[in-house]
Amino acid sequence: MAMLKKLLLALCIGVLPVGACAAADVALSAPAPTQVAGPGVTPAAVQMVRKVIGSFSSRVQVDSVQLAALPGFYQVIASGQMVYISFDGKYLMHGDLIDLTQHRNVGDAAWASFRKAALAKLPPSQRIVFAPPHPKYTVMVFTDVNCEFCRALHQQIAAYNKAGIAVEYLAWPREGVTTTAGRPTPTYTEMVSVWCASDRKAAFTAAMQGHAPRPATCANPVSGQFDLGVKLGVNGTPAIYGSDGRMLGGYVTPDQLLQALQRGG
Repeated sequence: MAMLKKLLLALCIGVLPVGACAAADVALSAPAPTQVAGPGVTPAAVQMVRKVIGSFSSRVQVDSVQLAALPGFYQVIASGQMVYISFDGKYLMHGDLIDLTQHRNVGDAAWASFRKAALAKLPPSQRIVFAPPHPKYTVMVFTDVNCEFCRALHQQIAAYNKAGIAVEYLAWPREGVTTTAGRPTPTYTEMVSVWCASDRKAAFTAAMQGHAPRPATCANPVSGQFDLGVKLGVNGTPAIYGSDGRMLGGYVTPDQLLQALQRGG
């Protein structure tokens, strides 16, 4: 993705989940100040981390700095990527950190916690929700109305609901919010029209069936949800997250999603 071009060339970004539509190169808005320091991390350490990340790209936002399980390193989440930076700022590593005693990827729990906290801040009114009367599970799905895998998922929305799964959709136009010329992308414009429709659910379902929504504008969360997805590591759609922050995949069948939710963390 262009927004992280220098950083991602160095870090070798991971592949998309099976069953996901790839994102186009998009531009990320300028980073906003945020509290990122975890327990035991000093302001000087955060400043050092930002300097290291800034050497790759000035537009990459540092979202979390924690003490890593690996002695002598900080665990850093920056614009959807997790890296490890040494206390002296001399070394940067990208990849899975495996706890050999417990046979687990220690980054998974950190990502889940980070995502759970970020998603919990998203107002329910900004989501498009398809839910059974008494859901057993809730998932949030970053989606694009022009993504074929997203459309395949929504075609089975009744089956997900029948399995006891509430699906809460968030907007993630793969083309990004604006073109290189600064104009709104076509998919962004469509998704704004969906989110601004008087009946969001009907407009969303129609768009997923290939019917362009009636043009509409309003105060809407599409741009903010796109930026949130980038922060959480979304790089294709659909991207499904459990209420515990776990990444559950791209397109999966209702049975597959139910089994993943039943397994828990």
